[in-house]
Amino acid sequence: MKTYTATPAEIEKKWVLIDAEGVVLGRLASIIAMRLRGKHKATYTPHMDMGDNVIVINAEKVQVTGNKRDKPNYWHTGYPGGIKSRTTGEILEGDHPERVVMQAVKRMLPGNRLSRRQMTHLRVFAGPEHGMEAQQPEMLDVKSMNAKNTRTA
Repeated sequence: MKTYTATPAEIEKKWVLIDAEGVVLGRLASIIAMRLRGKHKATYTPHMDMGDNVIVINAEKVQVTGNKRDKPNYWHTGYPGGIKSRTTGEILEGDHPERVVMQAVKRMLPGNRLSRRQMTHLRVFAGPEHGMEAQQPEMLDVKSMNAKNTRTA
């Protein structure tokens, strides 16, 4: 048996649309990361960009469980004393709620050049409108995937 390795000519990329309304952030990010890497395909090759293009809508309506809404996110401006922080809830209610989803997906991917290129295939929109109708994305039902994988009491 020889090990199969995909070539760039064999890679097929699709456009996938995901509605984030009411979906838990971590579960959503892991599904998106799997789609971006291409691990859902039988021809997955780790060193190739096999993943699909993913469009996420309604990022402002994503669910954050537990006390994570009050968890501070820190960044540094580069100047002395330039440490800044803002809670996840403030970011979701602010001007750029899509940044929470982008950061969660980025942290689910490995930290290398390939994953930085794969992140360019992710488009996140705060509301229900997106300008990607020309690509004819197919809808991916994430809510049913989560209901199937979670236990009910």
